[in-house]
Amino acid sequence: MNGMSINRLIGVMLLLFIIEGTIMPWIIPIDLAGRIVPHFTFVFVMYASLYSSRHTALLLGIGFGMLQDVVFFGHLMGVHAFVMGLIGYFAGLLLERKRSTLLTALSVIGLACLVNDTFVYFIYKAFRITNESYAWALLDHILPSLFLQLVFALVCYVPARKLCESNWSRGSEKEEE
Repeated sequence: MNGMSINRLIGVMLLLFIIEGTIMPWIIPIDLAGRIVPHFTFVFVMYASLYSSRHTALLLGIGFGMLQDVVFFGHLMGVHAFVMGLIGYFAGLLLERKRSTLLTALSVIGLACLVNDTFVYFIYKAFRITNESYAWALLDHILPSLFLQLVFALVCYVPARKLCESNWSRGSEKEEE
């Protein structure tokens, strides 16, 4: 990914990070306020892993995960950075040579969001930050949040793919010449 496109991607992700913390709490209904947690930056980390490179996804995951740890989740520093970077890297590694369609992208993003929240839950459980059972966490906040992430991923599929893929292919064509 060339410098201009990575700057654009980081700018879009910073805007999404701000929207996650400022606008989304007002949009989410009061009844679901603690249950639905938007992870729009993680969706873009997954788009970067699918349509850019696993290394870009790793760095974006670590950077924006640490930003989430500092701003939103101060219980245990580095959990989101570790999990977002790891999942972004492995998704990019597994699908590195494959062409991802809309259905593939949504499936991978949905599974990654589920794995992300599950890893965070078990890390919090290991450090006794949460006492709830996994079944309760799955039904209470993981699945409702997953639905929001999938709707967001579907809405921004075309712009995210163009942002990640076109600039990446231009950069790789220059390398081949």
